[in-house]
Amino acid sequence: MSTIKTYNHNLWDHGITQGYRVNDTIYISGQFSHDKEGLFIGEGDIESQTRQTLENLDRVLEGFGVTKSNLAYVEIYLTNPQEYSESVISLFKEYLKKHRPAGSLIGVTYLAFPEQLIEVSAVAHFD
Repeated sequence: MSTIKTYNHNLWDHGITQGYRVNDTIYISGQFSHDKEGLFIGEGDIESQTRQTLENLDRVLEGFGVTKSNLAYVEIYLTNPQEYSESVISLFKEYLKKHRPAGSLIGVTYLAFPEQLIEVSAVAHFD
């Protein structure tokens, strides 16, 4: 029998949940730079957007009772990787500390919102 649990921040309904656990695997939808009320944070500022996006990733992980040390795979989407990848990678390494999940950094033409520069999705494991 499968164990299934979802996590939602209840800010809006785009037809997906923020996190979906099946047995010991947690699938985390793309997180971006918004506060707890759903207001966009950091327009034009990749460092501010990255920090807020990672805080939102932490919030989803906490909703399942795990931490960033449970991350197994991370995808980072950037609208301008040539300009932003160095600072984003630095902030991401600072966020992870010594943990090193598998992952990809993917350049994209645009994301869901015009002011959005970064999005992060992930797969984590449940202990």
